[in-house]
Amino acid sequence: MPRLETLSEVQRRTLEFFPCLENDAAPWTAPSHSLAQSRVALVTTAGLHRRDDQPFARDAAGGEASYRVIPSDCDPADVVQSHFSIGFDHTGIYRDLNVTFPMDRLGELQERGVIGSVSTNYYSFMGALRDASRVIEETGPEVARRLREEGVDVALLTPT
Repeated sequence: MPRLETLSEVQRRTLEFFPCLENDAAPWTAPSHSLAQSRVALVTTAGLHRRDDQPFARDAAGGEASYRVIPSDCDPADVVQSHFSIGFDHTGIYRDLNVTFPMDRLGELQERGVIGSVSTNYYSFMGALRDASRVIEETGPEVARRLREEGVDVALLTPT
């Protein structure tokens, strides 16, 4: 992990002054049953979507706060990334989607009985938001409701 002093002045100042959200109000909820009996979903901030879906917008003020639904049974080859941040290397994700969105690995865990099942849908947000208030107040809770309606017990959150 690079130390701040190894970064350029622009990168360092950006990180030093970027607002960091803290949430002390989120309650901890212990699992009600074992992982082998749980339905598991993926939720990512990697800006992923199906090839025929609307890409994430580049010009949204503060960043795009909507989400995309990715059916768990879709072909991983049909999942693409429209995350436009230049702050990370996309190469690993282009080579193997499972680096950040382990669809295949979850399927393998289900086959081996490590998890009970995968959810019907996975969800993707755009990361690198300058203003996360809409995700916190609207789209995040909306996805949480959808996950609950789909019977999801565990959500695996993956970054870009």
